[in-house]
Amino acid sequence: MANYKFIIMCGGIYRKWKKPRQLLEINGEPIVARTIRLLHENGVNDIAISSNLPDFDKFGVPVLVHDNSYDTKGYNDHTGQWADAFYPCEEPVCYLFGDVVFSPEAIKKIIETETDSIEFFASAPPFDSRYIKKWAEPFALKVVDNARLKCAVEDTRLLDFDGFFARKPIMWELWQVIKRTPLNIIDYTNYTVINDWTCDVDSPDDIEMIARYVNG
Repeated sequence: MANYKFIIMCGGIYRKWKKPRQLLEINGEPIVARTIRLLHENGVNDIAISSNLPDFDKFGVPVLVHDNSYDTKGYNDHTGQWADAFYPCEEPVCYLFGDVVFSPEAIKKIIETETDSIEFFASAPPFDSRYIKKWAEPFALKVVDNARLKCAVEDTRLLDFDGFFARKPIMWELWQVIKRTPLNIIDYTNYTVINDWTCDVDSPDDIEMIARYVNG
């Protein structure tokens, strides 16, 4: 069993929020603090936050800063490459997307799932009745073969430059490159599915709905 570093990805600037989405609160607890707590409760202590923003130095874990060209300013309104948001690692690493509110069961599943290469975690249709979106959302990427991820990031960049994607590539496109599946077609069967109320936050309504499930 590999010893993973867990990195919570907290980059990006969003016009609709007065602060990073990862700092929005669920029942008074910032989303990123909640993720850190759930990891600790499952015995994980090698935790860091990846961000170039000066907002994440108060959660008791290291903040990792790297050269990241991706600056999110709103949906489909950004510069740089989304894949640049991955903090470069040589050791086994699990990247958790920082604006996702994870259920305890989802965190446990991500921690316990092993891979000898790269594994992706996301929702998939048909969705759980508690799920608040009408589309699948990505949650995490677990990496042992860092060289393969690095090559896939570079290949994604080149494919984007040559116009092979229908939109600016994000996690789904990167996963298509990693798995060598047809571009612009999502295969909902080739990753680890988490289908409960785990979801990312796009609006204040999302916060209210997710909080109900957190409260049971």
